[in-house]
Amino acid sequence: MSVEKRPAFEPPAVLLERETPPPQMRRPIATSFGAVLVVLRALAGVVWLIALALEWDRVVTEDLDIELEPGTDETAASAVILTVVLIIGAVILLAVLAMALLVYRGSNWARITVMVFATISITVAAIDYFSDDAEITLRTTLITLSLDILVLLALSSHNARVYARRPRPRRGGE
Repeated sequence: MSVEKRPAFEPPAVLLERETPPPQMRRPIATSFGAVLVVLRALAGVVWLIALALEWDRVVTEDLDIELEPGTDETAASAVILTVVLIIGAVILLAVLAMALLVYRGSNWARITVMVFATISITVAAIDYFSDDAEITLRTTLITLSLDILVLLALSSHNARVYARRPRPRRGGE
């Protein structure tokens, strides 16, 4: 059995061409794996939010140099800010989980959106690393950075692209 090798670089015109997949194309492993990685990325976000909540007082006092005295306005404001950050983080993570479901179901726009945000995340981590001497360690960004790179590799694969761009029967019996 001979397998045709794909070129390492494909011109943009070739990428824009629609391929005709089999009528009942099965979900590629790359798409399923990409969706699982997006879920793992969301779980990493949950762990990060929990760690932030547990370390909030230290972050405020040591990193932001704000003195917190029990019963003061600063302490109350700090608690409100933490609550807002946790709520915004939870909403974002729910959106990430929704994207994972859409990617799994074969949505092309969700696949592209996830890849764009993974690219932005990787770029920000690289800029931090090269400009601020930020370390990439297990305690900081290594796990999320690795997940973002794997998401890009999985969802940018040929099979994932063909599956997401496949023609679908119209709903309502049309």
